[in-house]
Formats: sequence, C-alpha cells, structure tokens
Amino acid sequence: MSASLPDLIDQGTGRVPADLVLKNGRFFDLVTGDLVSSDIAICGDRIVGTCGRYAGREEIDISGLTVVPGFIDTHLHIESSLVTPHEFDRCVLPYGVTTAICDPHEIANVLGAEGIRFFLDSAEQTIMDVRVQLSSCVPATHLETSGADLPIEALLPFRNHPKVIGLAEFMNFPGVLHKDPVCLAKLEAFQGGHIDGHAPLLRGLDLNGYLSAGIRTDHECTSAEEALEKIRKGMHILVREGSVSKDLHALLPILTERLSPFLALCTDDRNPLDIAEEGHLDFMIREAIRLGAAPLAVYRAASISAARAFGLADRGLVAPGWRADLVVVDSLEGARAAHVFAAGRRVTETLFATRTPVAPVGLDSVKAGRIEPSAFAVPYSDGETSVIGVLPGKIITEHRRFQLPAKGNEAGADLGRDIIKVAVIERHGLNGNHANGFVQGFGLKKGAIASTVGHDSHNICVVGVDADDMALAANRLGEIKGGFVVVEDGRVTAEIALPVAGLMSLEPYESVRDTLQTLRKAAFSLGATLQEPFLQLAFLPLPVIPHLKISDRGLVDVDRFMLIG
Repeated sequence: MSASLPDLIDQGTGRVPADLVLKNGRFFDLVTGDLVSSDIAICGDRIVGTCGRYAGREEIDISGLTVVPGFIDTHLHIESSLVTPHEFDRCVLPYGVTTAICDPHEIANVLGAEGIRFFLDSAEQTIMDVRVQLSSCVPATHLETSGADLPIEALLPFRNHPKVIGLAEFMNFPGVLHKDPVCLAKLEAFQGGHIDGHAPLLRGLDLNGYLSAGIRTDHECTSAEEALEKIRKGMHILVREGSVSKDLHALLPILTERLSPFLALCTDDRNPLDIAEEGHLDFMIREAIRLGAAPLAVYRAASISAARAFGLADRGLVAPGWRADLVVVDSLEGARAAHVFAAGRRVTETLFATRTPVAPVGLDSVKAGRIEPSAFAVPYSDGETSVIGVLPGKIITEHRRFQLPAKGNEAGADLGRDIIKVAVIERHGLNGNHANGFVQGFGLKKGAIASTVGHDSHNICVVGVDADDMALAANRLGEIKGGFVVVEDGRVTAEIALPVAGLMSLEPYESVRDTLQTLRKAAFSLGATLQEPFLQLAFLPLPVIPHLKISDRGLVDVDRFMLIG
C-alpha cells in the first residue's frame, strides 16, 4: 500500500497525523550502534519519521520494547520447509523474517519451468517479500537423473519478473572452472546482474577463477579461515544455520563489526518443527549474541548488509524513507518478536487471509515402478568398500573405506560399526535407475527410512538395515505421492505425504510440524542418532558437496567429480 509523495512528506514533517505511529519505544540505529528513544511514524509502506514525537491515526504503545529492521533470509529453499510458500509465509513471518530470498531449484528439478512459475505466482501473493533467484543448475550435474532440464533459454523469460533478483547458487563450480559451454551461457546472460555462489572448500587460484565469472556470494563456508579468504576476494558471506547445515559456531570469529558489511544470515533451511522449537533467523541472532558476537554486527548481517548484498536498496534501516519492514523485539539479546510489520502492515492472521490462493502443481510426480527387496542387493567383493560417512550437522560427507561382512554372495550391513545400506531410485519416470551403497552414521539398528526429498534431483532415497523394509518404504512413497516414510518390521510406523512435486505438503504448517514430531520419534525408535535423520538423508544424493555421495547412477566421488560404482 504505497502512499503519494505529498502524503509521505506531510506525515514525515508532522503536519498531519501519520497512518501509524509506534509510541514510547526505542530503535536500534545500525549506523552508530546506538539505541535511540523515539516514536516511529509510518505512512503506507514507508517509514516517514524517527528521532521525534508523532501523532498517528493509529498508535501502538511499545514501551520497553526495541524496534529493529525486518530480518532477511538471504538463501533458502522454501520447498525444504516441507510446506507451500503460502504456509511458509504464515509460519516464518511472525518470527520477524520480512524478506526471504529463495532458490526454487528443488521444485525446478522436478517440474522445470512450471515449478518456477508456481513460486513466482506465490511470491506475488505472500505478505512476506519473497524474492526468487532463477535456478542455475537444473540438473545440478551430469551424474544424476533430474526430472527437468533448464538451459538458459528456459530461464530468460523469467529474468525481468519483478520478484526475480538474479541467478541462483551456481553449484557446478567444476563446470565453471572447466568452462563448460552450458555453464558459461548462463553466466554470460547474467553478467552485470546478481549471481549467487556455492563453492564449498574452494580456495586459492581456483576460487579466483570462479569469482572472475562475476559470482559474488557464498553460503557454503564451514570455517572462519575459508570465509575470510573469500571476503578478502570480494565475496559476501552468508552465515548459515539450518536444520542440517550448522555453521554459525564455526564462523563466529568473522561475525564482527568490522566485517559485518560483508556478511549476511541464511538458514538453507529449517523445517516447521525446528522453527517451533527454536525459531528462525531470530534463533541465529540470539545464539550469535549469546556466543559473544556484538549485537551491532549481528543485526547488520540480519538486515542492512543482507539488503545491500542483493540490491534491495529500500530496506534494512529504521530511518525515514525506508521500507517499513520492522520487528518490535523484547530486547536485542532476546530477539523475540512482539510485533512484526511487513511493508507497513501489522502481521496478523487476518492479514494472511487477504492473500489469493495459488493452485498446487506436480501432484503426480512420483513415477517409480514397484521395487522388490532383491533390488537392494550389493554383490560381495574382496577388499575395502567405499562407505559414505555422515557428519552430524554437516552436509559434507566423508569418503570412508571398510571391509564389509559377506552374507552369501552379498555384502552386508555392519551394525557394530553403524554401517547400513543406502539406495537411490529414479522417480521421474525417465530411466528406472537404481543404485545401492553403504552409509555410516545414522545409528539405525533395524527398519528403514525413505524419502522423495533428495537434493537436488529429488529421486527416492532409502536407508535401512532390512531389504524388505527398504522396499516397503520406497513403494509406500509412490502410494502417498511423495514424502517421508518410516518402516519397522514390515509395518509403516510413520509417514508424511508431500504431494506437491513430492516435496511439499498441502496441509497447514501446524499439521506438518506435529507430523514431523511423530516421524522423528519413529526414526529414533529404529535407533537413529542424528537430530535430523530425514534432512540428513535428503543430502546424501547431492553430488556437488564433498566428498562421497550417491545418485541414481551410483556412488559419486565429488572430489574427482566422477562415478566410482
């Protein structure tokens, strides 16, 4: 609800009452670091007055509270919240996240351009300002089977959409360094615009080559040393703390006032259960300050520095002329929202009711054939076998090698060393590929867990101890049109249906949150030791994250960017 320039000027000067005034509070000045006692006047979607007293047509007393700019999540995949963009809006905006910059490459890998259109249509309806980065790597690599292919010709029609910022995370950094023509065509088309990075552990001269392509951000830093090198080379670092990838503690040394202009915060991603238990970006803010980071550095990274990194020049400060995205918090340390304002509108359930629904897409995306238990057999061979080593709280995995026990002519699981089977099954109806391997670190002692969320091609991924249970879990996914399934002793003990492209639920986020609690308990009953076994499972097929992964085509040595079995 934009206002006319005369109204903005008149209300800012105090000649007439403002549309809305937040009275008797204080705001956090991200320029000086001061807490300033002041009313805040709002006209339409814009702040028009600070550092003074104002009268308003509507006034809200915020005595004892502090106003900060709305939080900006600079990198996430809304699909990974397991709810639609409309439900994500309802779930996350009340925590103070007024802008979310998303890459819809999860749904794009399943549905292609149709998935991007669904997100853009949704972004035009959400109360939160959802901005979209155009998915740059669909498919992510040649080492897997995706449900779609998005060459540059498919992306260009979306480029000038008002919700589009630029090109999303360029994960195929080997393709950049080797000057792959498909990669170069996409990079060339977005020269002069924003291009997001994705370069885990990339350092030295190879990093220089990657950055020379015009890439400016990275959310994959897992050490302060790596992040500092990238900052020195001009990158804006997005500090990440999500349901699986947790890098805040490791990157705390760079979260300083001096470096804060080159930092932002992101989740990449959090599910509704974690949001309910801990929060969203507000949790990151609380945790960073608790660990000793300066509040000025943290709040800059959460707002103004993030806005500048992505060219959102209208937001990020509590100041006249700036977008009225505001969070009224209990304290800087607490970061708990008492009120949230999105473009000058107070966030309430009534406000969410004003949105127009967007029809769901991809409701029949799970096209895998029926799977028999025998399909999970791995032939026994002498010598060591490559095993994916899971690291709790990381999507990086290790390439481990073990001599596995023989069960007849087959290699078997080794529960004593926490090694179980893993399989990826193509589910887009293209080739029926099925690859098997072994993984260490889930803790399972029995049963199986299966998912149609498997980054980034989103094929069926199953881990388990028993082949019969693995087959039952995988087949059940087809019956519920995608989701998560837990099986124990030939019985489905928990499941959630994710029929929107096999990635998102049609249910309210509260229902998804409660079902995830049941799923987690069912996984723990199998012996699972990971805090987020389903999301950790979803990253096992991601062949752009070191070191060993598995796709529908086989085990992938990410360091050599090749299939090894």
